[in-house]
Amino acid sequence: MRRYSQSHAATEANSLFKQTVTKPATDYEKAEQTFHANRERLKAERLAREAERRSQSERTT
Repeated sequence: MRRYSQSHAATEANSLFKQTVTKPATDYEKAEQTFHANRERLKAERLAREAERRSQSERTT
C-alpha cells in the first residue's frame, strides 16, 4: 500500500486548525458572558421601543 505524505503547507495548516481542548469557564467568564448577553437584550428592547415611538409619531404628524 502506498502512503501519500502531506505537503509542508498542508501539515502546517492542519496543526493551526487542530481542535483545542476547552477548559471549563471560570466564574468571572460566566459572569462576563451573562452581563454581555443581558446588555445586548436590553439594547434590543430599547431600540425596539424607540422604533415604535418613531413610527407612532410619524402616524400622528
